[in-house]
Amino acid sequence: MAETSGLQAPLWRAVAVYRIAALVYVAVLVVRNVRDYERPMLVWPVLALTAGWTVFTTYAYSVPSRRKPPLLAADLLVTMAVMASSAWIVGADALRHGTPTLAVAWHVAPVIAWAVAGGRRGGIAAALAMGATDLIVRNHWDQAAYTGTVLMLLAALAVGYLVGIAEVSQRRLERAIQLEAATRERERLARDIHDSVLQVLALVKRRGAGLDGEAGELARLAGEQEAALRTLVTGRSAEPVDERAEVDLMALLDPYASATVSVAAPAGAVRLPSRTANEVTAAVAAALDNVTRHCDPGTKVWVLVEDEPESVTVSVRDDGCGIAADRLAEAESQGRLGVAQSIRGRIAELGGTVRITSAPGQGTEVEMTVPRS
Repeated sequence: MAETSGLQAPLWRAVAVYRIAALVYVAVLVVRNVRDYERPMLVWPVLALTAGWTVFTTYAYSVPSRRKPPLLAADLLVTMAVMASSAWIVGADALRHGTPTLAVAWHVAPVIAWAVAGGRRGGIAAALAMGATDLIVRNHWDQAAYTGTVLMLLAALAVGYLVGIAEVSQRRLERAIQLEAATRERERLARDIHDSVLQVLALVKRRGAGLDGEAGELARLAGEQEAALRTLVTGRSAEPVDERAEVDLMALLDPYASATVSVAAPAGAVRLPSRTANEVTAAVAAALDNVTRHCDPGTKVWVLVEDEPESVTVSVRDDGCGIAADRLAEAESQGRLGVAQSIRGRIAELGGTVRITSAPGQGTEVEMTVPRS
């Protein structure tokens, strides 16, 4: 069964209103046709059951936690039993001559309930079950007998389609709210960074521009970090409202390009699902951060993106100091999990692989491959 969203609440109220209105219609028809029934005295207990079940389901469906398969199945079975009793109470002759069943119109309510809870498939299943019961009770096969079943199928299709639209709209609304909140927080952080960190980095860059030695190197690094921060703060977000939608991976990687980082990619866009693209970008950022932390200032880094039909490979290669053969295992055993979690962990969650090639004094290459699906 489909999960209930906030936009489905009006549909459940509509089911309750329809059931009550149908009950009134059933009562009017019973009073009008009771003289034509074969066993008129038995119709009143059935009518009382119909009224009682209407009250019960109206209360039960009002609580989302109770809209489960057991209640839906019971609703369908009780309604089918009321309809089946028409064969004995109303009589075969009266039904054959057009006298309505005891569940006329009222029997559509569980079909609508199944469509709201389970979409088109649930509604169609309930409509077929109820339609088969109706045809068996009437025991004649003509155009008038089939009309009720066809109308129930159409109602199930229409309501199921409406429920599907409501669920999609609910997901998009929630995602839009989350994105708006994240955008506001990002803008607030951007203002704070601009008013504090960027100004300090710019000051360090200006004051140390003419100095030699370590002071000049610090000024140069401050300038690079200022440029990188400004790119991240002013860059446009490539994150879509729907996280399953595809984005261009290069729109996320291009901001990392700098005087020491070269980003190369195919001529066209590299399309990946939003979550995959964001996780790959975070892994690339972690690899670049390792270069900044462990290599000499000014170390050159090349980021190469290869777009293949079934997968995308991103390689981060540097000409730095390299990594000893047992260094990664030693760092992981000591609790420093930068590579293990930020790179390997992210890519593994996407179903991809990571290959790290390095040797002391020969630089490091981190090759990350992720499937498209």
